[in-house]
Amino acid sequence: MRILIIEDEKLLADSIEDLLRSKGFVTEAVYDGESGEEYAELGIYDLLILDVMMPGMNGYEVARNVRAKRCSTPILMLTAKSELEDRIRGLNAGADYYLTKPFDSRELLACVNALLRRQGNQVDELSYGNTRLDLSTGLLVCGEKSIRLSAREFDVMRFLLQSRDQILSKEVILSRIWGLESNAVENHVEVYVGFLRKKLSSIGSNLRIEAIRRMGYHLEVDGE
Repeated sequence: MRILIIEDEKLLADSIEDLLRSKGFVTEAVYDGESGEEYAELGIYDLLILDVMMPGMNGYEVARNVRAKRCSTPILMLTAKSELEDRIRGLNAGADYYLTKPFDSRELLACVNALLRRQGNQVDELSYGNTRLDLSTGLLVCGEKSIRLSAREFDVMRFLLQSRDQILSKEVILSRIWGLESNAVENHVEVYVGFLRKKLSSIGSNLRIEAIRRMGYHLEVDGE
């Protein structure tokens, strides 16, 4: 799970990063709203932890802007403001949960896990066309046929299915699946797309991973 922290208090942001990394999460932190919005819109994160009171673009604006661009990533909003009107404002801006500073690390972890669990429990499989991906077993299934995906193949296929017909650039796929600090290159994406195409074909899937020149990949269903 990849989490983006948008918090202008660097010490707090870094301490949240350390806490989450110790629990096995992949984290990145940015320290202003403009950068936060830019990173959030990459679509590579499973959760945004967003501070309200930041200079320039505040958390409310960031939340509204990313929601306006159809970014559905859960948002945990952090703020020193505890008044009801402030909480309502945050929720109306697009936050999923509101945590008031100061907070205990256990409370933060509970909120993070609840939001990620809520997101993950909405479905136990992803489907498109005549094909489905079983999220618990890693099997790609079409009718009576199925094939097991490697961990990396599973991650790439899940991202494509979550995005459906949205075009995903190689850079976005690299960032999401391999991470911003990885040494992986665009050829890695091409290789795994090739693996997935062969596996889709082997089970009789009507899904195609279509390449759009100079833009990226997206899924198409034959006959539609």
